[in-house]
Amino acid sequence: MHMSDEREIAAPVAEVWAALLSADTLMACVPGAKEVTGNAEDGFEATVVQKVGPVKATFKGNVVLSNLVEGESLTLTGEGKGGAAGFAKGGADVKLAATEVGTLLSYEVDAKVGGKLAQLGSRLIDGFAKKMADQFFTNFQENLEGPAEASEPEDAPEEGEKKGLLKRLTGG
Repeated sequence: MHMSDEREIAAPVAEVWAALLSADTLMACVPGAKEVTGNAEDGFEATVVQKVGPVKATFKGNVVLSNLVEGESLTLTGEGKGGAAGFAKGGADVKLAATEVGTLLSYEVDAKVGGKLAQLGSRLIDGFAKKMADQFFTNFQENLEGPAEASEPEDAPEEGEKKGLLKRLTGG
Protein backbone atom coordinates (compact mmCIF):
# COMPACT_ATOMS: atom_id res chain seq x y z
CA MET A 1 0.00 0.00 0.00
CA HIS A 2 1.15 3.52 -0.72
CA MET A 3 0.22 6.71 1.17
CA SER A 4 1.40 10.28 1.04
CA ASP A 5 0.50 13.47 2.88
CA GLU A 6 1.99 16.64 4.28
CA ARG A 7 1.78 18.66 7.50
CA GLU A 8 2.69 22.22 8.30
CA ILE A 9 4.40 22.31 11.69
CA ALA A 10 4.88 25.57 13.59
CA ALA A 11 8.50 24.88 14.46
CA PRO A 12 11.80 25.62 12.71
CA VAL A 13 13.26 23.01 10.34
CA ALA A 14 16.20 22.31 12.69
CA GLU A 15 13.83 21.48 15.55
CA VAL A 16 11.68 19.19 13.36
CA TRP A 17 14.82 17.48 12.05
CA ALA A 18 16.16 16.87 15.58
CA ALA A 19 12.79 15.45 16.66
CA LEU A 20 12.76 12.98 13.76
CA LEU A 21 16.12 11.63 14.96
CA SER A 22 15.10 11.28 18.64
CA ALA A 23 14.13 7.97 20.26
CA ASP A 24 12.19 9.91 22.93
CA THR A 25 10.12 11.71 20.28
CA LEU A 26 9.45 8.45 18.43
CA MET A 27 8.38 6.81 21.70
CA ALA A 28 5.92 9.65 22.32
CA CYS A 29 4.56 9.66 18.76
CA VAL A 30 4.30 6.05 17.57
CA PRO A 31 0.80 4.78 18.45
CA GLY A 32 1.04 1.79 20.78
CA ALA A 33 4.80 2.17 21.39
CA LYS A 34 5.89 0.46 24.59
CA GLU A 35 9.63 0.92 24.11
CA VAL A 36 11.90 2.71 21.63
CA THR A 37 15.66 2.53 22.04
CA GLY A 38 18.65 3.34 19.90
CA ASN A 39 19.81 6.32 17.90
CA ALA A 40 19.78 7.76 14.40
CA GLU A 41 23.26 6.42 13.52
CA ASP A 42 22.74 2.79 14.57
CA GLY A 43 18.97 2.56 14.13
CA PHE A 44 16.13 2.16 16.58
CA GLU A 45 14.56 -0.92 18.14
CA ALA A 46 10.91 -0.73 19.09
CA THR A 47 8.17 -2.71 20.75
CA VAL A 48 4.68 -1.72 19.63
CA VAL A 49 1.32 -3.22 20.66
CA GLN A 50 -1.51 -2.83 18.16
CA LYS A 51 -4.93 -4.26 17.48
CA VAL A 52 -5.93 -4.55 13.84
CA GLY A 53 -9.52 -5.75 13.54
CA PRO A 54 -9.69 -8.95 15.62
CA VAL A 55 -5.91 -9.43 15.70
CA LYS A 56 -3.94 -7.96 18.63
CA ALA A 57 -0.20 -8.37 18.50
CA THR A 58 3.04 -7.16 20.00
CA PHE A 59 5.45 -6.23 17.25
CA LYS A 60 9.18 -6.16 17.87
CA GLY A 61 11.22 -4.58 15.18
CA ASN A 62 13.77 -2.08 14.05
CA VAL A 63 13.89 1.16 12.13
CA VAL A 64 16.91 2.30 10.14
CA LEU A 65 17.46 5.86 8.91
CA SER A 66 19.17 6.36 5.56
CA ASN A 67 19.61 8.92 2.78
CA LEU A 68 20.02 11.62 5.43
CA VAL A 69 20.35 15.12 4.00
CA GLU A 70 20.47 17.26 7.15
CA GLY A 71 17.46 19.52 7.51
CA GLU A 72 16.01 18.38 4.17
CA SER A 73 15.15 14.70 3.86
CA LEU A 74 15.58 11.17 5.13
CA THR A 75 14.31 7.66 4.57
CA LEU A 76 12.97 5.50 7.43
CA THR A 77 12.90 1.75 6.77
CA GLY A 78 11.40 -0.61 9.31
CA GLU A 79 10.34 -4.16 9.88
CA GLY A 80 8.38 -5.66 12.74
CA LYS A 81 7.47 -9.23 13.61
CA GLY A 82 4.28 -9.93 15.51
CA GLY A 83 4.64 -13.68 16.07
CA ALA A 84 1.58 -15.59 14.87
CA ALA A 85 -0.07 -12.34 13.78
CA GLY A 86 2.49 -11.92 11.02
CA PHE A 87 4.79 -9.11 10.05
CA ALA A 88 4.76 -5.54 8.85
CA LYS A 89 7.50 -3.80 6.93
CA GLY A 90 7.85 -0.63 5.01
CA GLY A 91 9.54 2.65 4.49
CA ALA A 92 8.85 6.36 4.46
CA ASP A 93 10.55 9.11 2.52
CA VAL A 94 10.28 12.31 4.57
CA LYS A 95 11.04 15.78 3.21
CA LEU A 96 11.25 19.06 5.11
CA ALA A 97 10.94 22.58 3.70
CA ALA A 98 10.97 25.93 5.51
CA THR A 99 7.72 27.95 5.34
CA GLU A 100 6.53 31.26 6.79
CA VAL A 101 4.84 29.34 9.64
CA GLY A 102 7.66 26.88 10.30
CA THR A 103 8.23 23.61 8.45
CA LEU A 104 6.33 21.74 5.76
CA LEU A 105 6.82 18.02 6.40
CA SER A 106 5.79 15.79 3.50
CA TYR A 107 5.97 12.02 3.44
CA GLU A 108 5.44 9.05 1.17
CA VAL A 109 4.95 5.66 2.80
CA ASP A 110 5.05 2.16 1.33
CA ALA A 111 4.06 -0.72 3.60
CA LYS A 112 3.50 -4.47 3.36
CA VAL A 113 1.97 -6.95 5.78
CA GLY A 114 1.96 -10.74 5.89
CA GLY A 115 0.64 -13.61 7.97
CA LYS A 116 -2.74 -13.39 9.74
CA LEU A 117 -2.75 -9.64 9.24
CA ALA A 118 -2.73 -10.05 5.46
CA GLN A 119 -5.79 -12.30 5.71
CA LEU A 120 -7.85 -9.43 7.15
CA GLY A 121 -8.20 -7.90 3.72
CA SER A 122 -6.63 -4.93 2.07
CA ARG A 123 -9.44 -2.47 2.91
CA LEU A 124 -9.07 -3.04 6.65
CA ILE A 125 -5.27 -3.04 6.50
CA ASP A 126 -5.09 0.07 4.29
CA GLY A 127 -7.50 1.95 6.58
CA PHE A 128 -5.51 0.92 9.65
CA ALA A 129 -2.20 1.93 8.06
CA LYS A 130 -3.59 5.35 7.09
CA LYS A 131 -4.94 5.83 10.62
CA MET A 132 -1.54 4.88 12.12
CA ALA A 133 0.34 7.29 9.83
CA ASP A 134 -2.14 10.10 10.54
CA GLN A 135 -1.93 9.45 14.29
CA PHE A 136 1.87 9.40 14.24
CA PHE A 137 2.13 12.72 12.41
CA THR A 138 -0.63 14.30 14.56
CA ASN A 139 1.28 13.19 17.68
CA PHE A 140 4.54 14.41 16.14
CA GLN A 141 3.04 17.82 15.35
CA GLU A 142 1.53 18.15 18.87
CA ASN A 143 4.82 17.05 20.42
CA LEU A 144 6.57 19.98 18.71
CA GLU A 145 3.81 22.60 18.86
CA GLY A 146 2.00 21.61 22.05
CA PRO A 147 -1.60 20.34 22.00
CA ALA A 148 -4.04 22.20 19.79
CA GLU A 149 -6.05 24.58 21.95
CA ALA A 150 -9.76 23.91 22.04
CA SER A 151 -11.26 27.32 21.51
CA GLU A 152 -14.92 28.20 21.71
CA PRO A 153 -16.54 29.32 18.49
CA GLU A 154 -16.74 33.11 18.27
CA ASP A 155 -20.53 33.06 18.16
CA ALA A 156 -20.80 30.90 21.30
CA PRO A 157 -23.27 32.33 23.84
CA GLU A 158 -21.93 33.96 26.98
CA GLU A 159 -22.40 32.16 30.32
CA GLY A 160 -25.53 34.19 31.24
CA GLU A 161 -27.04 33.54 27.81
CA LYS A 162 -26.36 29.80 28.24
CA LYS A 163 -28.28 29.72 31.54
CA GLY A 164 -31.20 31.66 30.03
CA LEU A 165 -31.30 29.33 27.03
CA LEU A 166 -31.18 26.31 29.32
CA LYS A 167 -34.11 27.66 31.37
CA ARG A 168 -36.18 28.25 28.23
CA LEU A 169 -35.40 24.78 26.88
CA THR A 170 -36.19 22.96 30.14
CA GLY A 171 -39.15 25.13 31.04
CA GLY A 172 -37.47 26.08 34.33
